[in-house]
Amino acid sequence: MSLTVEDLSNSIARLKLLSDAELLQARSAVRTEDAGEFLDYLVRRQMLTDFQADRLKGGEHDILVVGGCKLLYRNASGSFARLYRACSMSDGSMVGIKLLRERWAKDADFVRLFHREGEIGQKLKHPNIVPIYRCGTDRQYHYLAMEFVEGGNLRDFLKIRKKLVPLEACKYALQLASGLEYALRFGFTHRDLKPTNVLMSSTGVVKLIDFGLAADDSLLNRAGTDLQQAVEYSTLEKGSGAPTNDPRSDLFFLGTILYEMLTGQKPYASTKDREERKRFGRYRDIPFVTSIDRHIPPDVATVVDNLLQINPAMRYQTPGLVVAALQKAIVSLGGPAGGADAASSEGGGEGSAARSPTVLIVENRPKQQDMLRDYLSNRGYRVLMLSDVDRAMSRLKNQPPDCLVLVGEVVGDRIVSDFKTAADDLLATKPAVVALLSEKQVGLQDGLSPNSARTQVLVQPVTLRELRRRIQQSLEART
Repeated sequence: MSLTVEDLSNSIARLKLLSDAELLQARSAVRTEDAGEFLDYLVRRQMLTDFQADRLKGGEHDILVVGGCKLLYRNASGSFARLYRACSMSDGSMVGIKLLRERWAKDADFVRLFHREGEIGQKLKHPNIVPIYRCGTDRQYHYLAMEFVEGGNLRDFLKIRKKLVPLEACKYALQLASGLEYALRFGFTHRDLKPTNVLMSSTGVVKLIDFGLAADDSLLNRAGTDLQQAVEYSTLEKGSGAPTNDPRSDLFFLGTILYEMLTGQKPYASTKDREERKRFGRYRDIPFVTSIDRHIPPDVATVVDNLLQINPAMRYQTPGLVVAALQKAIVSLGGPAGGADAASSEGGGEGSAARSPTVLIVENRPKQQDMLRDYLSNRGYRVLMLSDVDRAMSRLKNQPPDCLVLVGEVVGDRIVSDFKTAADDLLATKPAVVALLSEKQVGLQDGLSPNSARTQVLVQPVTLRELRRRIQQSLEART
């Protein structure tokens, strides 16, 4: 590496990836002029992410801060854009940053299409659609800033779960239909409905992303363009005699998603072969869902079969009709009566939003955040992360969580006063409180004498399993 530690420090300071105090501490701790060793230390101490270090090594500094946000990781990559997990430099909140790929950034048509997606997303305010906060251009980068959804996409979810019970699958499909119905009120169709464009939040709510991304069929003929689902929409519409941008096309592909959730099988084989995706028989010859699983209840199978009617006139004609059909199917399965709002708040199964205890963790190291979030979310908790302890204490009063976890390495010695404030019996909500002291803070333990079973004090090293056990104990002890 040709960079010096001084050059590297200047770049980090200029980009505000670390504070002056953090850089000074790191420079004092690492007595080396080898920039590679210095970066390794920063990653090891979780002061920078691997993604940030790799970009700094390669001299790709500018991409690390876009639209007032620090990019932390690359979450997903497609032929059109890349999605990053990022941190707002103004308030420390997590956001998603979507960047148009460099290969399209100088193409006016693709830039227009990208910004169209942002403009649509800013207009759509619905619990089952990922909100876009702003779209803009920062130097050579075209970007969208959006909600960062804690969880993963439906494709990854199904890789783990394989298939879902009918009630759970119908609840998720109801949420998707509700989002489509809402968007259609504004004249917007999705045009790219597929499992990777369905995000599964840790609270059990499903959210659609990428509205309108593939709506311009004129771009499909560009050499090298691979907007896969747009090819499939176009093929379906041409083969079935439907008009271009037919809202009923979204319903067909909603049917393919529900089919896969119920059976664990894709309705047609995945392929990268463009000619195969343009073959109409691929969509016409989907086997009946009950031929894959004869135990699927009749009301549910009827919904799937109607969604997958190749003749658009035989399909449900609007998302609202799908909502009504799914509501009926859910009731027949023993689920709750009610609209899509009920489905959105309940999620799909056990540990859903309405019953999931909220755990607010004060932690600013991305790797630690990911580890804690993944572990606790997968065990039924709704996990919120805040990097700033002042914001956490403010939220404790205004939007109290069920449990507050103070990480000593982040909070510092003020953990004693903050713990006592949070554990005060005069607080109306009486939250559970867990203090996780570092080994160096063991001397503070005497000042953190728990006043009830809802307050817990641990000293590192602590396993995730033990931390979860203590959180659960403190939650169960709340009065």
